[in-house]
Amino acid sequence: MARVPTVNDPPVEPYRIKVVESIALLSPEERERALQRAGYNLFNILSEEVYIDLLTDSGTSAMSDRQWAGMMLGDEAYAGSRNFVHFESTVRELTGYPHIIPTHQGRAAEHLLLAQLAHPGAIVPNNMHFDTTRAHVIRVGAKPLDLAVPEAYDCESPHPFKGDIEVPKLTALLEGPAGPSVPLVMVTLTNNTGGGQPVSLANVREVSSICRRHGKPLYLDICRWAENAFLIRDREAGEAQRSVREIGREIFDLADGALMSAKKDGLVNMGGFIATRDARLAARLKEELILFEGFPTYGGLARRDLEAISIGLREATDERYLEHRIGQVRFLADLLSSNDIPIMHPPGGHGVYLDVHRFLPNLTASQLPGQALSVELYREGGVRSVEVGAIMFGEEEAASGRTLELVRLAIPRRVYTETHLRYVAEVVRRVWDRRTTVRGLRMVEAPENLRHFTARFAPDGG
Repeated sequence: MARVPTVNDPPVEPYRIKVVESIALLSPEERERALQRAGYNLFNILSEEVYIDLLTDSGTSAMSDRQWAGMMLGDEAYAGSRNFVHFESTVRELTGYPHIIPTHQGRAAEHLLLAQLAHPGAIVPNNMHFDTTRAHVIRVGAKPLDLAVPEAYDCESPHPFKGDIEVPKLTALLEGPAGPSVPLVMVTLTNNTGGGQPVSLANVREVSSICRRHGKPLYLDICRWAENAFLIRDREAGEAQRSVREIGREIFDLADGALMSAKKDGLVNMGGFIATRDARLAARLKEELILFEGFPTYGGLARRDLEAISIGLREATDERYLEHRIGQVRFLADLLSSNDIPIMHPPGGHGVYLDVHRFLPNLTASQLPGQALSVELYREGGVRSVEVGAIMFGEEEAASGRTLELVRLAIPRRVYTETHLRYVAEVVRRVWDRRTTVRGLRMVEAPENLRHFTARFAPDGG
């Protein structure tokens, strides 16, 4: 079992720091001006205006010396580069899937796969769709359907696998009148929308069995598969003696294919792929790839990026690295919990999620409490986070029964130290101590889709 760090026993980094980047904390007045200029949307804040950036763990990792060395070996041939050969063999070794299709990032993989498999009127079940996955399902005229277990919506529940699909609901869907309209089943590892929560191996086995019984392909979103496998080893009975790679390979064997944003558990700043057993589907995907991304041996990436992914995918399965990685998340969660700050329990794989309903009960839904809390963390200490709730997913989704309202503190991989995390916890604590003074927001400008990226806000009543 992995060592669980505490407030007084932080995780020790399994690496040394070779290169540093200067960061600066703006004055409170400068931060306020930045918020006003950005329309109170932290996506519009400049990087140089942020002290600790926890907006996302996607593409924000620090690459290793081996990855940077690999970048120097880029064979930028348009077709058949040696970097693609290395990349393809690495993904095949880890996943067992024969057909590997590179893309420039995960949302490109979503676009290609869902455009081929989904269709108008279709229903695409998942544990919980994240923002771009949901948008791509909707874009083709299909309906995204979240089927996470009830515990996923209870931030205080100690359930270890809140990413699980509710099997009876999936069974009822596939066996009911809507069953023929389901073109595929998806499972996201870990469940980002629901707090970075893992999916159990037992649940993947059940879902796989149901899909095979009904002739439905099962596709996995594996952008954080190594973290999910580590948490299976840590939490699931009978798995403690198995390696992360062994657990991951069993998960892959249970599915028909996967898509990945390598910007997470690939430890790179750009890249992704689709992997599948279906040769005919792979041929169609490659045709589309050439049109939208590039030739099938580079898929919209510089070949040196493929080399960095190949190395990063292997490094992400290093269990010393994963113990520290998950340890940092647990450490921050422990710091917050020690001050009675409400978070999603148990902490997941890539970040700590603040429970907005309990943090700001004085604000109504119309006052956009998740966005208000994110803004307040930046205002207090230059910490950038992101709302995962009604703004990201829309009032219609919230009205359908989705009750989570979260603020995600996503921890980049191999970037921040114990001192940084203690600073983040102190900033959150200071906001918590004056939580009754936090002012709501209202949306003044927004696009129709994916509005959280570009919407603009104003203080409520202002």
